[in-house]
Amino acid sequence: MIMAMESLKGHLLIAGPSLVDANFWRTVVLVGEHSEEGALGVILNRASEATVDEALPELAVLVDDLGVVHVGGPVQPSAIVVLADFVEPERAGSLVLDSVGFLPAEVDPDSLGELRRARVYAGFAGWGPGQLDGELEEGSWIVEPALPEDVFTAEPDALWSGVLKRKGGPFGVLALMPPNPSLN
Repeated sequence: MIMAMESLKGHLLIAGPSLVDANFWRTVVLVGEHSEEGALGVILNRASEATVDEALPELAVLVDDLGVVHVGGPVQPSAIVVLADFVEPERAGSLVLDSVGFLPAEVDPDSLGELRRARVYAGFAGWGPGQLDGELEEGSWIVEPALPEDVFTAEPDALWSGVLKRKGGPFGVLALMPPNPSLN
């Protein structure tokens, strides 16, 4: 019997301790799409050194206080992805979580209506058909429902441990693990 796959859209993927790939070590990924064709999302807790003002001045009017370009993932690092909290959610290109969604690909910032807040990402994370499901079975990722505060956290560096603490139980203990346990 084949069971229908449950979409993880709107969930967080928290890198488990066995996930040592440098692209995803201690990351928190918001899943934006997940179907039989594959999955995609953006890493929420990797800020770059570049500011939106410098790199993408045309998008500077959209961003919040942090104003930095975030590293969304290793796929198409020159592609720009914007997540926003829409006052009018129907204006989103694709909604992920309540009123939070991706801006449409080609958009005039004036046609978006009011945004509560927005973040700019360079690149994204992507998985082919069945790939993410396989990584989940291996235990590479820990799944947790996303909250809008996760997407727009003022402390991206603390997100990995913060979400694990929120999940509780043995994950709360994992949240306390030092970055390099062998140095402990």
